[in-house]
This record gives sequence, C-alpha cells and structure tokens, in this order.
Amino acid sequence: MAYIQRNEAGKIIAVFEAPQADNQEYLSLDSPELIEYLVKSSNSEDVLSALSISDITLIRVLDDLINTLIENKVILFTDLPIAAQEKLAGREKIRGHLNNLDNLLNDDDGIL
Repeated sequence: MAYIQRNEAGKIIAVFEAPQADNQEYLSLDSPELIEYLVKSSNSEDVLSALSISDITLIRVLDDLINTLIENKVILFTDLPIAAQEKLAGREKIRGHLNNLDNLLNDDDGIL
C-alpha cells in the first residue's frame, strides 16, 4: 500500500511509504489511479517511494519462491551462496519469532 496526498480537486499530488500527518489515505500499488499518476509523474521521489513499497512485497514473494524450490528439491539450500543462506536463515528465525508472538497473543482459552 502506498500512502497518498491529494489536492483540492482530488488528484494525487504525492506518494509516501508511510502515513504523513496531513494524509492517511492509501492505495494499492496496482491501483489504476496510482499507476497513472506514477507514469505521468516528474517527481522521482514519488516513483522511488512506490518502488520501495513494491520491493518489500517482492522480497516476500522471493522468500516464498526460494522456499518452494527447496521444498520441492529443485535446489538445495546449500546450493545458495553463503551470504544468501545467512540472510534467508535470519529471515526465517525472525519470521518464526513473529509467528510465536502472534500465537501467544491469539491464544484464547475461553477465560473471558
């Protein structure tokens, strides 16, 4: 999602990675209105913001793709360069920790 700012006429005039004090509206990166704005925009910062947001979602897709290739034995984890192995292992640990935290918060024993 990209946070946007509109002018009085309702046209997009700026794009941000995070909400700003004066604009909380957000659009999906595949929104036709946002794509049209970015294609026509002469503001490289808006385009860079959209690319940065897109990079975050693409990283997750690549993580899932690599895991699928490993699970289906198309590649071995050890076939990857050491630096890639370390980064992927670190992300898995962090994601596992986050899942554990989510499970702790979502445990409902029906006490209430």
